[in-house]
Amino acid sequence: MRPVSRTEYRAQIAREMSEAALQTRVLGLARELGWLAYHTHDSRRSQPGFPDLVLLHAKRGGQVVAELKTERGRVSNEQHRWLAEFRGCGVEAHVWRPADLLDGTILAVLTREEVTHEA
Repeated sequence: MRPVSRTEYRAQIAREMSEAALQTRVLGLARELGWLAYHTHDSRRSQPGFPDLVLLHAKRGGQVVAELKTERGRVSNEQHRWLAEFRGCGVEAHVWRPADLLDGTILAVLTREEVTHEA
């Protein structure tokens, strides 16, 4: 059996991570970094496609919305529309997957001095 590379290991972990596990990790990281985080716990009575997370950080001037997906999860047309509308209003909007957590992409967004609006 050959050794597993770091990249292969991360890819395996990402493939196995559920959306709920990703959400728990992202919310914990955001709160640890001083972000105010909102997640609708039961979206069945909400507008279809509204992003999973709304994050605010007044000191950074940051507003971020994120749709969370597994590595294979598909973004619906409604979700694409909401993300595009947020971007059009100057709010940084992302689709985040487990690989984005594991490779530091999410941490980079949440620790930038000034959040950009062109994500």
